Amino acid sequence: MRFWLHVSFCIIALGALVGCSNYRLGTATAPTFSALYVEPVTSQTLLPQSRAIISTQVREAFAKDGRIRIVNSPEAADAILHVKLRDYRRDIASVQENDTGLARKFTLSLEVACTLQRKNSDMLFTDRILQVQRDAFTDGGQLQSEYQTVPLLAEALAKKIVHAVLDVW
Repeated sequence: MRFWLHVSFCIIALGALVGCSNYRLGTATAPTFSALYVEPVTSQTLLPQSRAIISTQVREAFAKDGRIRIVNSPEAADAILHVKLRDYRRDIASVQENDTGLARKFTLSLEVACTLQRKNSDMLFTDRILQVQRDAFTDGGQLQSEYQTVPLLAEALAKKIVHAVLDVW
């Protein structure tokens, strides 16, 4: 009886080792391009100075990822990324306890449309919609809280863009 218990344990352990032998951390496939040009972000929103913040965050996110090179001109790139800000919204998430007409917390939403094309004009994807949200508390003033939240929205958005461009889709 003990012999069969040891044999079955060894078979299970061997099966687990064999099953995990091909595991790789990260994505399974490499991108089909090695150099990417990120165009300056365009905007349809009334969010002041957001284009520069988002452009910077997107370029930094690709640089941190390290799977591809970011280049400074479309001529040096294998692929070109277009990012267009489509919508910026603030929704009341909670109101102040002593005055229900005043918001205490807003949920800020930022939405973009991304297009990725190869240098030879083949489209890899067109107008892929990505959206991020963050909460902003108005205790220090609404304008100040939004001003401080925009870089956080841009950072979260940049991570989503990197995932959409480089990971398997």
